[in-house]
Amino acid sequence: MDAIHLEDLAFYAFHGLHAEEARLGQRFHVDLTCWLDLSKASASDEYADTVCYGTLTKAIEKTVTGSRYYLIERLAGAIADAAFGVDGRIERVKVRVHKPGAPLPIASGKVSVEITRERPAG
Repeated sequence: MDAIHLEDLAFYAFHGLHAEEARLGQRFHVDLTCWLDLSKASASDEYADTVCYGTLTKAIEKTVTGSRYYLIERLAGAIADAAFGVDGRIERVKVRVHKPGAPLPIASGKVSVEITRERPAG
């Protein structure tokens, strides 16, 4: 299966369990992989035969900055749903949400969540 990758998209948002995360916000980074058949685009060189990277990016931005979630697991799920909504040719997605400023009980470290979803039947 072919894939389109968007990597290290950075957004400022207000997700998290703690009141200070909702008040102050922080940066989140998103990686998205979309699996779909790109054979037509790879042969035709026609824009209409692929998924618009800009449209995917704007859908992710709207999802990350337009709502508040307590869990980055839920944010990742919302991003997956948004990606499926962009184009019906997308069959599977993998979303990784990085929260570099996650409140950890140690001096340094990184947190990310990764989910993989198939297009819902229907």
